[in-house]
Amino acid sequence: MSHYKAPLDNINFVLFDVLNSGQLAESPAFTEATEEMQRAVIEEAAKLAEGVLLPINTSGDREECQFDPDTKTVKTPNGFKAAYEHYQQGGWSGLSSAPEFGGQGLPHLLKNVVDEMVCSTNLSFGMYPGLSHGAIDLLQQHGTEAQKQTYLPKLIQGIWTGTMCLTEPQCGTDLGLITTKAEENPDGSYAISGTKIWITGGEHDLVDNIIHLVLAKIPGSPEGSKGISLFVVPKVLEDGSRNPAFCGGLEHKMGIKASATCVMNFENAKGWLVGEANQGLKCMFTMMNAARIMVGIQGLGLAETAYQVSLGFAKERLQSRSLSGPQNKSGKADPIIVHPDVRRMLLKQKVLIEGSRAMASLAGLHFDLSHHHADSNVRERSDDLFQLLTPIVKSFLTDEGYACVDAGLQSMGGSGFTQDWPVEQLLRDGRIARIYEGTNGIQAMDLVGRKLTMKGGKLPLTYFNEMRSLLSIVSNESHLKHCEGFLSTLQSALSWLGQNASQDPEQAGAVASTLLRTFALTTLAVLWARMAAQTQQAETAKQYPAAFLEGKRKAAEHFFRLYAPEMEALLSDIKSGKSSIMDFSVEEF
Repeated sequence: MSHYKAPLDNINFVLFDVLNSGQLAESPAFTEATEEMQRAVIEEAAKLAEGVLLPINTSGDREECQFDPDTKTVKTPNGFKAAYEHYQQGGWSGLSSAPEFGGQGLPHLLKNVVDEMVCSTNLSFGMYPGLSHGAIDLLQQHGTEAQKQTYLPKLIQGIWTGTMCLTEPQCGTDLGLITTKAEENPDGSYAISGTKIWITGGEHDLVDNIIHLVLAKIPGSPEGSKGISLFVVPKVLEDGSRNPAFCGGLEHKMGIKASATCVMNFENAKGWLVGEANQGLKCMFTMMNAARIMVGIQGLGLAETAYQVSLGFAKERLQSRSLSGPQNKSGKADPIIVHPDVRRMLLKQKVLIEGSRAMASLAGLHFDLSHHHADSNVRERSDDLFQLLTPIVKSFLTDEGYACVDAGLQSMGGSGFTQDWPVEQLLRDGRIARIYEGTNGIQAMDLVGRKLTMKGGKLPLTYFNEMRSLLSIVSNESHLKHCEGFLSTLQSALSWLGQNASQDPEQAGAVASTLLRTFALTTLAVLWARMAAQTQQAETAKQYPAAFLEGKRKAAEHFFRLYAPEMEALLSDIKSGKSSIMDFSVEEF
């Protein structure tokens, strides 16, 4: 059953009409990334997602990965190896990677779009190359020239894959508690010993070599996170021998069952220091920032598929009569899309998905501008925006993506709960996205504790300027008034935080998640006003069906109906601070 079609009109509208991603071709790094080129890549990615990845998604979930304890190897479900070969040979692994190491050097924004379609159709599959992209970014920024030459070409070509080995049984968020050791060998390499858990793609049969990036402590290093170093540990060494970095078993999970999530045992495995000693966590954040944007896009991709499934179901499922009288007069009942409560669930999905896609694309655009724009001032401004938006994109898109999948399932009634339809798998697969790469609560703390205070508090000022710039073409007075309300509420929330959090860190912790949501809804409000205004532009109006354009305008109105009232409640919650939250003693819970 084919239940997904890449939302090309929605993607193209955001990229080329709202955000003008064609401007990236003006950069010397992206001269080939014209609008025509970007559209062609997107169309090919749609074929990959619909024709190669979607057909093995359900079977992968049912078969799961299989671990052989005798050989310590992992077999992926049937069809995954062939699909990976198709993906690798198509050059998708190196889409946005550096040309000097074999990549195509296209914008990261374009990779985000491809990631959405991959995640929409087969999230488990997308996990394997997904971690490789982070490993590529990390080694490119922090690796020695020898490490780059050794690992980057084959990672970029997809001949090898990468992992990120952080978590241990006794520590997740608090990485200062890791016990994995790295003892220096006479030849300058290190012997890595310890156990890591929840390692995505730690062992599998898609490629012959897996490059592990491992956090460990060198004996004598400072206590806590200040003593963490980063090491590159290949599964297969340069001489072809097996490095003793073995899978000890697979985690048994709620979802993404075709993704090999491994316990990894490093038994004096040979590794090499990446970057400076005791700077491992700083280096790893390079990988984690890229991964966090991708995780946000996972939530978006799953929500898009659930919306398409539940919308198609609502148009075909006949139950009861419309409250305004029969609509399907030749049948015994009307399609459930005529019922207000079903529409309520569908429209909530629509406004959140399309708004979230615009926010993720805005972040992706500023990532590219921050690295490649000719003007250093623009690069700095875009980096500020990307830094601020990263925890918001990761957290909001996974929270609301999951809520959208849940709404899609609910709108389908009992059918949605069965394996006859794909939505229950989407719900199971999507739950992890709110947890890994830093739980959404940690994202909120990152926003409040790091991003808002960077550069003396400059990032929020840059954000407000960007929001007002996006509103420059908006003439709808109602939309402008709504957006001013959102922006004013956010400013009030930030003022309260500034007055209270510096004196009491628990105040910041208590309101962090609420403040992140306030940021996210404000961003979506501005983007919906911008999208509605864009539909009135002559060039845009020529390119899309009238129903598509009118649907955007009505969706903007519905977004403001749903979320303008919530902003008052969010501000009230923030101003309540830690009261009632921290008043309970442990015994009173």
